[in-house]
Amino acid sequence: MDDSLTLDEALAELTSAEDFLDYFGVEYDPAVVQVNRLHILQRFHDYLAKEPDALASGDDVARATGYRRCLRQAYDDFVKSDALTEKVFAVFHHTPLSEGGQSTFVPLDKVFK
Repeated sequence: MDDSLTLDEALAELTSAEDFLDYFGVEYDPAVVQVNRLHILQRFHDYLAKEPDALASGDDVARATGYRRCLRQAYDDFVKSDALTEKVFAVFHHTPLSEGGQSTFVPLDKVFK
């Protein structure tokens, strides 16, 4: 990454889970990322959404520290657990049916959030 870029400019260039982990200096096991890359990025997004004020400061160093913390936490979730247990995506949320069995119906409004 180019050190002359602002945080927002650098973020715009990141395209993969590995790019994010490398940029923020989070050590990772490639095997964990290979299996959970989308889950890690979605959980990272979820953690960022829970801290909008802390990450809204104009200070790139403070923001990068917050991003790094959220990404580390997201990655660690999948080192300690797995996608089925963590249920990051709505498709993993099963609803019991009254006649027995389960439904994995996902309403369209949840798909496009």
